[in-house]
Amino acid sequence: MKARWCFALLLLTAPLRAADAPRIVSLAPSLTEIAFAAGAGATLVGTVEYSDFPEAARLLPRVGDGWSVDVERVLALRPDIVLAWSSGTPEATIARLRSVRLRVVTVPTFRLADVPAALRLVGELAGTQPVAEAAAVRFEAEIRGLRTRHAGARPVTVFVQIDDEPLFTVNGRHVISEMLELCGGSNVFADLPQVAPTIDVEAVLARNPQVILSTDDTIADPKSAWQRWPQLAAVRAGAIYSMPSDTVTRATPRMVDGVRSVCGALDDARRRIR
Repeated sequence: MKARWCFALLLLTAPLRAADAPRIVSLAPSLTEIAFAAGAGATLVGTVEYSDFPEAARLLPRVGDGWSVDVERVLALRPDIVLAWSSGTPEATIARLRSVRLRVVTVPTFRLADVPAALRLVGELAGTQPVAEAAAVRFEAEIRGLRTRHAGARPVTVFVQIDDEPLFTVNGRHVISEMLELCGGSNVFADLPQVAPTIDVEAVLARNPQVILSTDDTIADPKSAWQRWPQLAAVRAGAIYSMPSDTVTRATPRMVDGVRSVCGALDDARRRIR
């Protein structure tokens, strides 16, 4: 009974889609979140799995996940626009959607500056420019303030752990590396060619980072997990931190919170490192 009541309440409080507003399907959780932040949540008629923020996003019909999309489900929703994740939606999926005469708009999510750009783009597509512009300006101002605050911070080397089985990290082209740089950190695997490469513990030992940042939500205590390698500088200093995955990996306005978390961890690490 409580679940049905909550569901009904969400439906009653969700914004209504204007009659002339476009019908939009989002193919990434980050783009779903961008749409809501841009004031276009009411235009969404479908999305993919793991679209869980804000709460209203959980009510949207699913058309697959970020890598496998059911084109028939997308067509059944009669979208005017499909938002695709430029660094994640497979090219074959985009081509297939366009082959059935759907308008697919790809949205870049590689850098921090892509967040306000995405807000403005979705706002223009949905006709919610004032809300989108306000959100974009707010994001830019907060990032600018964090960048100024940490300019000149003592550099520290960082290993970013995305997953532990297998062990994944990110290279210098990933937005997390830009977040590190803003906070005075340097990604020890920035030079690898893949955006999200698989590595091994031996590679981490060889590069000996001063700090380890884990965004793996399945590891309850990354500090304990790395104690098996006391020769690592990060282990000796106790400079191992767990980062909230959604705020550092999803290119959305919540990345401001992610940058704050990263900067806070690196500031603490500097106090620990001798």
